[in-house]
Amino acid sequence: MTTTATEATTAQAAVVSFDQVSKAYGDVRAVDGISLDLHPGETVALLGPNGAGKSSTLDLLLGLRTADSGTVRLFGTSPQEAIAEGRVGAMLQSGGLMEDVTVAELVRLVCDLHPRPYPVSDVLARAGIASIADRMVNKLSGGQEQRVRFALATAGANDLIVLDEPTTGMDVTARQAFWATMREQAEQGRTVLFATHYLEEADAIADRVLVLHKGRLLADGTAAEIKARAGARRISFELEGPVDEVALRGLPFLSTLDINGNRIRIQSHNADATVHAVYALGLYPRELEVAGLGLEQAFVAITEAEEARTA
Repeated sequence: MTTTATEATTAQAAVVSFDQVSKAYGDVRAVDGISLDLHPGETVALLGPNGAGKSSTLDLLLGLRTADSGTVRLFGTSPQEAIAEGRVGAMLQSGGLMEDVTVAELVRLVCDLHPRPYPVSDVLARAGIASIADRMVNKLSGGQEQRVRFALATAGANDLIVLDEPTTGMDVTARQAFWATMREQAEQGRTVLFATHYLEEADAIADRVLVLHKGRLLADGTAAEIKARAGARRISFELEGPVDEVALRGLPFLSTLDINGNRIRIQSHNADATVHAVYALGLYPRELEVAGLGLEQAFVAITEAEEARTA
């Protein structure tokens, strides 16, 4: 099949390109026919429950695993070539750090190996670890180890930064500083791809969200689009007197119902009809609030709907 000039230009423009990529381990399809493109300057969150295929997808992207079928390209070439050129920085959960060296020695080593290194002092300062530069790596806390991994991932002028659960173990202040640095990287035209269990981070930081489930790409869009796709809205109110749970469970378009004393929380696929039905029951809700789902609730709704579809 002949590649058109437009297709070639698009392929070159993509920082990451997955074309019908699959990877299985025995009977388990960890990655199942994923196709997607990532572009310069995007900050992309990769979400999914445990076993969704996030780590396998990142392993394929970084050339740590080979796809059973389909192709993975970084900057129009293979992952191995792109990494050898110093275009990719990665911060992974797996793999330990060298222990019998100081933080500064480890960072200096990685800077020396990078084709386009930054000054060691700049790398230490950016990661917030200048104050522990002389500390032995095996004496670090979990949060400090994460910041060292971040320093190693950003030791040079990478065009793509891949982060797997980057803020695990960090306190609130360290997280805020970390994401401020990541925003700066994206503003400079770099692509940032991160997998996280902290959905509030994805909501606040990412301008694009990918939802994986059982190796398949279920959703791809902005956080607002993912929330809208879930289709449900949140309804919250208080009732006076005894709460009739049976009557409330009979409300139309009900997705979930949570009763905590006199506080009622509902997810509905037609909030207007559900609220109208509440009044039709002769109830008079106080402090009535209707709002869209947060990213976490939308994520749960999308994955639960897929579980129900494939059950």
